Order: sequence, then C-alpha cells, then structure tokens
Amino acid sequence: MFDVGMLELFLVAVVALLVVGPERLPKLARTAGMWLGRGRRFITSVKDDIDREIKADELRAILEKQKQNNPLHEVVEDTKKSFGEIREQTEAAISVKDKPAAPASKDE
Repeated sequence: MFDVGMLELFLVAVVALLVVGPERLPKLARTAGMWLGRGRRFITSVKDDIDREIKADELRAILEKQKQNNPLHEVVEDTKKSFGEIREQTEAAISVKDKPAAPASKDE
C-alpha cells in the first residue's frame, strides 16, 4: 500500500525523538502500536463479516437455484400418487377376495 523503506522509518524515528523527547517516546510508541493493532483487528473483523455475508448470499442463491431446478415437492407428490394407486389396487384385490363366490348352477 505505502512504499516505506528503512530510510523513511529512520527519519520518522529521529523526528519523533526530537519532538517528543527520549522520556516519552517509548510510551508514545506503545500507544501508537496499541491503536494500530486495534485498527487492524477492527478491519479484519469487518472483512470477515463481509465475507461471511457474501458466502451466505451465495449459499441462498444456490439453494434457490436447486429448488427451482429440482423441486422436492414434485417428487413427494409423485410418490404420494404412486402409493395411493398401490393402496387402491390392494384394497380392490382384498375386496374381490372377500366376496362370497356365486353359487354354481346345478344344470349339469
């Protein structure tokens, strides 16, 4: 992002030493490091949240696409229809078996 070399860092350190003084420079460096760390953690957490939301949206889109391409509802309805037909055929076969046989004629 920024092209900062060793010479620039050395120059910033010398200016900070002259402006702040040697007594307060360590405390200033710790404070600056603390704020820099907090900033980096905040940016990382925001990036993670955005990535999570993007992945969730992609997953929702994939699920919606699958729902449109291969609806489970149709499969369930077809299965119910098939089982209904099998049940009707079974009941018809049972009712035919339970009917008494017609008496045979004695003309023979």
